[in-house]
Amino acid sequence: MKELSLNILDIAMNSVRAGAKNVGIKIDETDKSLVFTVSDDGKGMSEEFLKRASDPFCTTRTTRNVGMGLPLLKLAAQQTGGDTEIKSISEDDDRVNHGTVIKAFFYKNTVDFTPLGDIVSTLVTLIQGSPDIHWTFNHKKGGGDVSLDTNALKNVLGDVPLDTPDVLVWIKEYLTEQYDSLPG
Repeated sequence: MKELSLNILDIAMNSVRAGAKNVGIKIDETDKSLVFTVSDDGKGMSEEFLKRASDPFCTTRTTRNVGMGLPLLKLAAQQTGGDTEIKSISEDDDRVNHGTVIKAFFYKNTVDFTPLGDIVSTLVTLIQGSPDIHWTFNHKKGGGDVSLDTNALKNVLGDVPLDTPDVLVWIKEYLTEQYDSLPG
């Protein structure tokens, strides 16, 4: 993928398809590295499926026989000297504490580093497509951070849905203002 934000979109949509009610996206970025984590409380993966999750011919989708998201993410990370890590607990194994955590580590000082891209539009797209999910986002960068918690927004908005066009525009502006105020 041309931007890491598209990988994040793909992983987060897998969380939605897995029935997650809570999805967290965390990015820790320095001058030398970028680490992102997507965690959810979806149905999780069995140990057997987890062992094959980075195989392009392993997918839960019924519309096609290949799943390239995780293999391409792993390749992108490894090309920079980084890697990926996937932890998952299946709902069948633990009815209470189940879900998946995907972490990707990238070194930025290489020609093979894929830029983060338009993470603001990715977040707005996720919220628009799944407004009932509790989305949390935090990006630590350059001594500052950008964050969003949709439950906090819901508390303020009351009965106004998050996917209302005016709310989505506000979310985009809110995140953009936070990014614009970061040092450096």
